[in-house]
Amino acid sequence: MNRIAESIRLSLRDIYPPEETKALVMMICCDVLNIDAVDVYTGKDTALSESDRKKLEDIVSRLRKNEPIQYILGYADFCGSRFHVAPGVLIPRPETAELVELVAREAPDARRVLDIGTGSGCVAISLSKKLPSATVHAWDVSEEALAIARRNGEELAPRVIFEKRDVLRDEVTGCGLYDVIVSNPPYVMEEERASMSPNVLEWEPECALFVPDNDPLLFYRRISEMGRRQLAPGGKLYLEINQRFGREVARLLEDRFYGDVRVIKDFFGNDRIVTANLNECTTD
Repeated sequence: MNRIAESIRLSLRDIYPPEETKALVMMICCDVLNIDAVDVYTGKDTALSESDRKKLEDIVSRLRKNEPIQYILGYADFCGSRFHVAPGVLIPRPETAELVELVAREAPDARRVLDIGTGSGCVAISLSKKLPSATVHAWDVSEEALAIARRNGEELAPRVIFEKRDVLRDEVTGCGLYDVIVSNPPYVMEEERASMSPNVLEWEPECALFVPDNDPLLFYRRISEMGRRQLAPGGKLYLEINQRFGREVARLLEDRFYGDVRVIKDFFGNDRIVTANLNECTTD
């Protein structure tokens, strides 16, 4: 490891675990300082310009305050695209990319898709790119999030239609029927705060993370009710979930007469996605 990379590692090792420190070192060296990865690993030293040195000092200082690297750099990579991110939106996760890939694989002929709680727009935009024949609508309650999502949409998928809607409070009517409704809603319980890392807890938007301890299925119940009116017969729900509540979310959907309910594990082996179909006889 070269001198610059080793200096970054030593500066961060008391804040981040070894694997995360290693990833941060490589991201800073390769993506920010334009040092070749081979040079990092072989120990070839690189001279930094004054501007790069100041940039490096600023990044390390902010990382030591637990600010996520994605917010520092202003972007996050997701499903092959680069998305603008800021503290008003969640940082896209690999688990959510699995949700996108599942929808694209199982609903390639979808014509109308709705993403509820779009945040940065990463799900809606990625689905628009993967399903070019689909019209994709994306809702969020946050004006700040929608501003970021619209910026991403303009650059990556201009056909996505972004709207400000509060799925918990707005009467959802006049939207037409959707072939797919997908959502990664808030699902972290308040009691889970103690186990969360500071770079999530102190920086990412609480309104996109947390649900009350006494009603952890709040969003799933509302989305399932809405789906009975807004899904086309045979339409599909795709929901990212808290790994603790896979069976509970599945049972909620079964009780509302959805069919083919499945709980799907992520690549870590945790329950992460619940899918269901709207049976043709259950629409209200």
